[in-house]
Amino acid sequence: MQMLRPIGDALKPVVDLVYPPRCPLCGAATGEQGGLCQPCWGELAIPGDPSCTYCQRPLGPGAQDGMTCAVCLAHPPRHDGIAAATLYNDASRKLVLAFKHGKRIALSRLMARLMLRRLGALPEDTLLVPVPLHRVRLWQRGFNQSALLAREIERMSGASLALDALRRTRPTPSLGGLSRKQRAKALQGAIIVAPNWAARLKDRDVVLVDDVLTSGATTEACVRALKKAGAEQVTIACFARVLDEALPHSERVPPPM
Repeated sequence: MQMLRPIGDALKPVVDLVYPPRCPLCGAATGEQGGLCQPCWGELAIPGDPSCTYCQRPLGPGAQDGMTCAVCLAHPPRHDGIAAATLYNDASRKLVLAFKHGKRIALSRLMARLMLRRLGALPEDTLLVPVPLHRVRLWQRGFNQSALLAREIERMSGASLALDALRRTRPTPSLGGLSRKQRAKALQGAIIVAPNWAARLKDRDVVLVDDVLTSGATTEACVRALKKAGAEQVTIACFARVLDEALPHSERVPPPM
């Protein structure tokens, strides 16, 4: 794949001539394929600081970076931090829908670049683990969107990709509207570490990659499996985070199904 990148770069002027770059959100002309126009960049909501060191939830006036929010103090998370590129609003929703359901997989490069900006520099021995899809859902969609994001982050960062480290053993229902206990029950035993990865995860730092983080139930099941296998630290990286308290009421949109 790396050998094909120079060929793609050489053909870029031809591709741009035949298919002029357009903003995937509004259709306006842009400077490069897969990029956003300036007004649409401005519509993305970027998580601000100060925020909780664990969950990225915004903290009140007078708070400082490195502090923990009341939610995480009451229910300490298993993960070791969340790195969300954007907050889930109308602009990020449109990108996610175009990427995942519109099958515009070229958007993975733009989305991964924003995620990596939030993650910062990654050591080469960091493992990138995508949230898995069940084989039936994978067959229906044709790709795992989290795996595409993880692969792009690998190319940009030099971290190692553990594409099949996690498996989803059975299809799970939609978690919307379920209580915390009901979500945990629905996911119990549904996500496991692949046997060929069990020993290789021990004492490793892992970045768990997902497109959208909603209730956190699925990522929590993934983190539990990774920590059980001996992973040292597990950070969750996502393109968009559903966190309504960080957005003005007018910008809040229903979470994805």
